[in-house]
Amino acid sequence: MIPPFLLNFITIMAVLFIFVVGLVAAVLLILFLIDISQRKNAVRHNYPVLARLRPLFEHLGKFFRQYFITTDRSELPFNREQRSWVYRAADGTDPLGAFGSTKNLRPRGTVSFVNTLFPLLESEAEVISTVIVGPYCRIPYKTSALFHVSGMSYGAISKPAVQALSKGAAMAGCWVNTGEGGLSPYHLEGGCDLVFQIGTAKYGVRTPEGALDQTLLAEIAGHSQVCMFEVKLSQGAKPGQGGVLPASKVTEEIARIRGIPVREASLSPNRFPEIESSADLLDFIERVRVVSGKPTGFKTVIGAYGWLDELCEEILRRGIQSAPDFITVDSADGGSGAAPMSLMDGVGLPLHESLPMVVNKLTTYGLRDRVRVIASGKMITSTDVAWALCAGADFIQNARGFMFALGCIQAMRCHKNTCPTGVTTHTPRRQRGLDPKDKAVKVMSYAQRVTHDVEVIAHACGVSEPRRLKRLHARVATESGRTVPLDELYPKANTDTAA
Repeated sequence: MIPPFLLNFITIMAVLFIFVVGLVAAVLLILFLIDISQRKNAVRHNYPVLARLRPLFEHLGKFFRQYFITTDRSELPFNREQRSWVYRAADGTDPLGAFGSTKNLRPRGTVSFVNTLFPLLESEAEVISTVIVGPYCRIPYKTSALFHVSGMSYGAISKPAVQALSKGAAMAGCWVNTGEGGLSPYHLEGGCDLVFQIGTAKYGVRTPEGALDQTLLAEIAGHSQVCMFEVKLSQGAKPGQGGVLPASKVTEEIARIRGIPVREASLSPNRFPEIESSADLLDFIERVRVVSGKPTGFKTVIGAYGWLDELCEEILRRGIQSAPDFITVDSADGGSGAAPMSLMDGVGLPLHESLPMVVNKLTTYGLRDRVRVIASGKMITSTDVAWALCAGADFIQNARGFMFALGCIQAMRCHKNTCPTGVTTHTPRRQRGLDPKDKAVKVMSYAQRVTHDVEVIAHACGVSEPRRLKRLHARVATESGRTVPLDELYPKANTDTAA
């Protein structure tokens, strides 16, 4: 005979089961009636209830493909092999491989470096050369570092991420670009060199009306760690549109640093209202340079390029001291936490075309030694950085590689405030796994590994240090799979035509 307490338990469970089944059936019936009666979605009408699973499967599909379906080198924007290389570099683990490369060297655009028969011995190598930026400034900037942290504002990335980048960059000897979100105390606490970016909204140096506040600008320049100022005209993911910080990420602290309302979306204009021409751009740069006393340049994505001639001609008319101290050339395949697909996919030139073009134009007008060139884009590995040096860049800066070093897994949730690794979220619970002390070491290791491997490439090509790499040291695969020298694909500028 069944004990009374067991009988009661079975009865309760049976009633609960019937209730749950009935509730589920009722919900499914309601959804069925809703789907079959509506006419806005044909799939839901023809396949009621079941069609509701489709968006979920589409969303989950990109995560399953990343781990189980795609090959090591087939994923975009960065494939598994690229991410794994950065993770290993950041961890300081053995970079050696075996049994040959999995990289296909035949696709168009693939870069190969021309090794010499007699590579340099380590004893013949030189220390990486020091570059002076802003020789006409009151406080020029000097650095030998090749590889730097590109613009990621506090707001777009989290507090512990900024802390880790600042400390790691200080240990590696490279700079951190603040991004357009202003200067936070977390940028300063690590002790690294900083490039303060002035975006179209002028966050951190703006009046309530949105004009440039020279008092605030002077205060920012007063920090010894702030070594340069970058006027951001456009960025790779969205040339022609200003920055976007969703309302969910505008905390009280971020709003205070930027000088904007709390919990309201932060939308930057698509250009500076006061900059309508090359002359205006030089005027604005000079204004910032005079107030700050420090090197000032601009960042842009190259699309139309006739203005480069106008800019160079205006510089020569005014005098060489009026030139921007640097130009940051951003690639059309640059990254961002929030950008419209129409701009991300279809506007601007990629760096492999725009960087040689800008270097050639400066050379043609005799300005190459005056204006430093910073390459920015998807250059997260040593071969990418070495190519940019061959093309003519003085410095390379990158954001997403350093995000991988912080632990990013390419979840594509940067703009949702739900980043699973704590890099781009302001939710304290999600940030707890990102230890700034631990990640700072990874940032340092990654930057050092990239630089070391670029030196290895340079020595294999027979030059004593990376900045001696030239276009003749790189070859690029064409449609047929045959490679051509980079200096043949992008011939060196003819300085005889300089104005």
